[in-house]
Amino acid sequence: MTPIHRRAAALTSLACATTLLSAACGSGFDDNPAEPAQQTSGPVTLQVLIGSSGEAETAAVKQAAQTWATSAGAGATVTPAQDLTQQLGQAFAGDNPPDVFYVDAIRFADYASVGALEPYADKISQPDDFYPTLRTAFTYDGKFYCAPKDFSTLALVVNQDLWTKAGLGDSDVPTTWEQLTSVSEKLKAGGVTPLAIGDTRDRIGAFMVQAGGWITSPDSKQATADSPQNIEALDYVRKLLADKLAQFPSQLDAGWGGEALGKGKAAMTIEGNWIKGGLKADFPDVKYSVHELPAGPKGKGTLSFTTCWGISAKSKHKQQAISFVEAMTKADQQMAFARAFGVMPSRQSVKTAYTGEFPADAPFVNGADYAQGPVNAPKMDSVLADFDTGLQKLTSTAPKTLLQRVQKNTQAALGTS
Repeated sequence: MTPIHRRAAALTSLACATTLLSAACGSGFDDNPAEPAQQTSGPVTLQVLIGSSGEAETAAVKQAAQTWATSAGAGATVTPAQDLTQQLGQAFAGDNPPDVFYVDAIRFADYASVGALEPYADKISQPDDFYPTLRTAFTYDGKFYCAPKDFSTLALVVNQDLWTKAGLGDSDVPTTWEQLTSVSEKLKAGGVTPLAIGDTRDRIGAFMVQAGGWITSPDSKQATADSPQNIEALDYVRKLLADKLAQFPSQLDAGWGGEALGKGKAAMTIEGNWIKGGLKADFPDVKYSVHELPAGPKGKGTLSFTTCWGISAKSKHKQQAISFVEAMTKADQQMAFARAFGVMPSRQSVKTAYTGEFPADAPFVNGADYAQGPVNAPKMDSVLADFDTGLQKLTSTAPKTLLQRVQKNTQAALGTS
């Protein structure tokens, strides 16, 4: 799945959120779920539904599942979903959910809040080995629900040819907002668009984190959108856009930041480590380098994107499902997945091995130490979609006005207004 298709899939997921919630609640998942389904013993066949990025991931997961099944004396049927959110919603509505399934962090709170997930993650070996930011992403009401499968963060990606042509070297890579502005002015003076940045909170939100802000409080219970920190961040991004030091990909005849970078339309972009596959497939001759994002007024900040192995609260095979997830999240299996389809392991203990084998990914991995995960609260889809629409009009909308709207909508979703 290319990054532009990832974005399309995300939009599809947003559209399906209402279906999920109504289907889940309509099939017995509510704030006071019924008694757990009776577990079975003996040989079983787990049903595993995944949101695969492509043939490589599907093949790797099927192979790992077969290895587990042989060892466990069980079976595992792995099915790649065409639309994971929609298919899960239908499965819950039909009272026949898969035993194990991918859960994107942006969907997690919706599932957890209606009792659809089994909170099993602390039963996995060394649960504290998962990066803290990933544990937080899959914690709801104090319970660590599901083991993170893998993750990525955002980093600054530089087109080396455009960088060199502008007379810039390694020492010119910006590490602060001030340096980002300065080097962007040099690039612009040379006739190059300095920065291509996605027009949603999944990219611009990194600046909010660097300024010390975010949409919700750390416990996800309070709206914090209308804060001085967030206003400062959006003011800065707005000025970059107004001065043409940054542009949205659509303004550069590109579908996403990686395409703008690959086409030579921008010298820098802000993307996750999926950019490797996108550039390799579409722009194999482009030379690029990856760096941690420039620090803001409150220091370093980035966003993390992650998926967990969810287990259905209604599964009759929970013990086997936990055993399956245990096998999928062991260090050697995470490295096998990394080699197969380019994901970054979710366990801290694998960091040295991973960066040793994939040194260019170190900036992405390092970002785990200061990354902000997606908003971890239910019923936020329409709020965040509306925020994205506002960000696309950032040059013509005062940040305070935009954030006041987000604040009001978030308070309504959280029930705190």
